[in-house]
Amino acid sequence: MDSWHIPSLEIEPHLPQVLRSDGEARLVVINLPAGKALDDHQVHERAYVVIVEGEAQVGPVGSPEQAGPGFVAHFDPNERHEVRATSDTRLVLFLAPWPGEGHPSQR
Repeated sequence: MDSWHIPSLEIEPHLPQVLRSDGEARLVVINLPAGKALDDHQVHERAYVVIVEGEAQVGPVGSPEQAGPGFVAHFDPNERHEVRATSDTRLVLFLAPWPGEGHPSQR
């Protein structure tokens, strides 16, 4: 078993830390300072965003919703979305399957 206590991890702002990556999924922790964002983007995999600490606007581009600790969002592969921290925010990003179809590593 692998396990992590996300609030106690030393995660530098803007430097995502991959906790685990294999053929099934990738698990990433991101420390996003207030006012900063993962602007309009998309990934090749299903994306699950879990807010662990802080608050952020999370959702489809142009219509995000306010999210706090315990909030979980799911995005389909290639679905454009945004995450904007309204306070210092720590989030977990699950990507599955890893890597997704069309990912540059698959070329």
